[in-house]
Amino acid sequence: MIGKLKGLLDEIGEDHCVIDVGGVGYVAFCSARTLGALPGAGEAVSLFIETYVREDMIRLYGFRTHLEREWFRLLQSVQSVGAKVALAVLSTLTTSELANAIALRDITMVSRAPGVGKKVAERIVTELKTKAPAFAGEATGTIGLKQELGEGVAPAPVADAVSALTNLGYSRDIAANAVAAALKEAGEGADSAKLIRLGLKELAR
Repeated sequence: MIGKLKGLLDEIGEDHCVIDVGGVGYVAFCSARTLGALPGAGEAVSLFIETYVREDMIRLYGFRTHLEREWFRLLQSVQSVGAKVALAVLSTLTTSELANAIALRDITMVSRAPGVGKKVAERIVTELKTKAPAFAGEATGTIGLKQELGEGVAPAPVADAVSALTNLGYSRDIAANAVAAALKEAGEGADSAKLIRLGLKELAR
């Protein structure tokens, strides 16, 4: 089984990329977010791989991070969710946004993904809340931060950092996710400049 590919990017298609590894071109199907983050043709690339083997084919799915691959696997444990729907969800939501949606039971956010109706979205947020508490738990800090921001009681450096990222064009949710991650790394006493810098680093991943 192939778990990771490291080589040169040969081409990018609508839903896949081709990675040249020692002269052999491997086709890896990816989310739109992963494809959008790939370098130019001919440049070095590394993807985590999920290998599907069937009687009539072998198909590879590629992911930028180990966490994205874990969510891909996890989503398919939900009834009516196959590889295509799982990729659609990961194309629409980042892993942190998906964790937030599950923790908050935000069915509307999950149903934004193409091919995901309200019933499937409801199954995702319901089943994964119990099946993957560790994944959903990664959003806890972000949920608390969003509540503080909404109530106007967030520490000034935190509010300033979220505001700065929002002014750069990021949505409030994405900015809050990034600042929550920055807080974990920098600690509660960090100033806004450090939170902004670490937040931008998080967004660039």
